[in-house]
Amino acid sequence: MVLKIGVLLGDDIGLEVVPECVKVLKAAAAKVGLAVEWQELPIGKRGHELHGHTMPQPTVAALEKGDGFICGPIGHAAYPRNDPTWIMPPLRKRFELFASIKPVKSYSNIQSVHKNVDIVFLREVTEGMQYSGTVVMGAGEFRPNDDTSIGMRVITRRGASRVAREAFEIARTRPRRKLTAVHKEPVYRVCCGMFAEECRKLAKEYPDVDYGEAMVDTFSMKLVMAPQQYDVVVTTNQFGDILTDEGAGVVGGLGLAPGLCAGANLAMSQATHGSAPDIAGKGIANPYAMIMSGKMLFEWLGRKRNEPKATEAAKRIDAAMDRVIAEAKALTPDLGGKASTTQMGDAIVAAI
Repeated sequence: MVLKIGVLLGDDIGLEVVPECVKVLKAAAAKVGLAVEWQELPIGKRGHELHGHTMPQPTVAALEKGDGFICGPIGHAAYPRNDPTWIMPPLRKRFELFASIKPVKSYSNIQSVHKNVDIVFLREVTEGMQYSGTVVMGAGEFRPNDDTSIGMRVITRRGASRVAREAFEIARTRPRRKLTAVHKEPVYRVCCGMFAEECRKLAKEYPDVDYGEAMVDTFSMKLVMAPQQYDVVVTTNQFGDILTDEGAGVVGGLGLAPGLCAGANLAMSQATHGSAPDIAGKGIANPYAMIMSGKMLFEWLGRKRNEPKATEAAKRIDAAMDRVIAEAKALTPDLGGKASTTQMGDAIVAAI
């Protein structure tokens, strides 16, 4: 099996951290004999320079034929306004990548609010509190008069079920095999009620997973006080948007926040942090989140494509990252070190 993976550099520090991610993934793949076909494709500013659009059609067409892709941060905050060719590329919507998977993990020698934290969050990202990226036409909120604003929340059984199933599948691969569904069903009995119903249905199919539920407000408090009690967490769009950033804060910030957006047959590695134009070109960007996002793509491909070599490659990256962070000799300034982006990537490759 030859896996086809697209490489989209993005903007600003994306041009620095994505190459480090690919370098590490290539080293791990070579170590285990995993065959990968890499294809660099334009997106963002580079896409506009080459094709007149930040999400070029040739890039979309190529991604449709692949197994997954790595996407660097997009600097859309600096894009011209009121020009439809300069947009935040709606990749999740275009490829129906319904599950945003975001792990938060603490390290003993990196400053954080808590230690011994290892949580994987799954957030449904195609519905929920509606905004322009999740509706077919129009917007999910509107103002009928100067004194009233209205927002809509949409939960479907399909949407809730498929993100919950992805969460159960991930929980099944982890040592603790524990899953917590987060909602507010006693108050939002229709929308949160449907989400909870679908999670409970699936719990019967996964008797090997320890399933529980938590109210979002109580969960938020416990996440700050004692995050060690959680393993895998699944929730709806807006709740997940808030909780994943809170989780990142517990372990040290967005520089330690990788992410994967997964669909039925395609997944995208994309770190949680932005494009950081203020430090672009200085060689000090932390590549951790981007590298670990790539590692997550290998994990996902291992499960979805039944490719044990991809799973093993992901484990090698995990172990190498643990070693580099523990040794603390090649960490970027935000992690307390003096290494450049490239030097940290090189150290991880050497550890592999």
